[in-house]
Amino acid sequence: MSKSIPNSDNKLCDKDRTPDAMREFERYCETHSNGPAAVRRPKLLLRGNTYIVLLGNSVADGIVGLGTTVSTALRAFDLQYLKTIRPPE
Repeated sequence: MSKSIPNSDNKLCDKDRTPDAMREFERYCETHSNGPAAVRRPKLLLRGNTYIVLLGNSVADGIVGLGTTVSTALRAFDLQYLKTIRPPE
């Protein structure tokens, strides 16, 4: 089972707690089926009004996307993932 960033203000998004967010996550992955988020299936967290898409153990050492909606956080994650995996020449 996935764990959130250790902080009581963070909430791991799952089917039981945030069904709308998980549906948005699934729609994004269907639309961008070859994108990093769809392929790697990172964690989706919610802190306050900010969605955090995280691949790794923490924001400090993982690949992260932040946004006020699930889609914007996933888009930011995809861009960051591609920058990290394929740095510009």
